[in-house]
Amino acid sequence: MAEAANKTVTVKIEGRVQGVYYRAWTEQTARALGLDGSVRNASDGSVEAVFSGPADKVDEMLRRCADGPPDARVTKMTVTKEGGSVGPGFRVLGTNWR
Repeated sequence: MAEAANKTVTVKIEGRVQGVYYRAWTEQTARALGLDGSVRNASDGSVEAVFSGPADKVDEMLRRCADGPPDARVTKMTVTKEGGSVGPGFRVLGTNWR
């Protein structure tokens, strides 16, 4: 039953989210909530993140990401994928230059 309470989402965060401490803030916040996953800058100026863990903690992380750190200005957040699996821990990845 505990398995069903877990949730994994991939989210795209747009606005002024690069160069404003967003990735480091995301890593610290996700770790504080006990989430697994990763965060990285994308080549289009957005930030992409994967959050995995208890559904209520993932939902809380998404709420916090809508504001971000003090200098960020989030204009749009889109869940681009639900489900999947990630390894343990939370990491900051290199920029995704597609």
